[in-house]
Amino acid sequence: MEFRRHPHGSGRWLTRLLAGLWLLLLALPAQALDTSAGVGLQDRALFQDTVDYTLTNQSGKNFSGQQLANTSFAGAVGKGANFAGANLHGAIFTQGAFPEADFSDADLSDVLLDRTDMSHTNLRNALLIGVIGAGASFTGADVTGADFSDALIDRVDQRQLCTRASGTNPVTGVDTRASLGC
Repeated sequence: MEFRRHPHGSGRWLTRLLAGLWLLLLALPAQALDTSAGVGLQDRALFQDTVDYTLTNQSGKNFSGQQLANTSFAGAVGKGANFAGANLHGAIFTQGAFPEADFSDADLSDVLLDRTDMSHTNLRNALLIGVIGAGASFTGADVTGADFSDALIDRVDQRQLCTRASGTNPVTGVDTRASLGC
């Protein structure tokens, strides 16, 4: 059997076919992988249904009350974003900028906040237990009732936060000043 090339565009049909398949795939709805039946908790965590906000602009967006555990906001900008009451346990905010954002009553436990701009944020009654915030800026942040137990923050930030820290966290019962080591 002999194959002959078409004299006008030998690979055009293949290119058109691949382009058509790609468009078809884009039109299909995305579906999460259901790993709930017969799979252990550790395996389920690997397939957690989270969205990646890395290097995106989330300024002014409303995330209040949402389940965002282990979500990445690394390098993202979220000026004035609303995270009030959100579950952000284990999330990554490394090198992000969230000035004037509202994190009141949010769970920020075990979050990576290293080198993150948290200036003028509302952290009232937030859980920041075990947070890693080395190099972060908390200038002007409201930390009334926040729990910083076992948090790793720069000594300069710790001293600055102590100047205005007050209250007791309503969830843990921990005094804010004590959690900061004031």
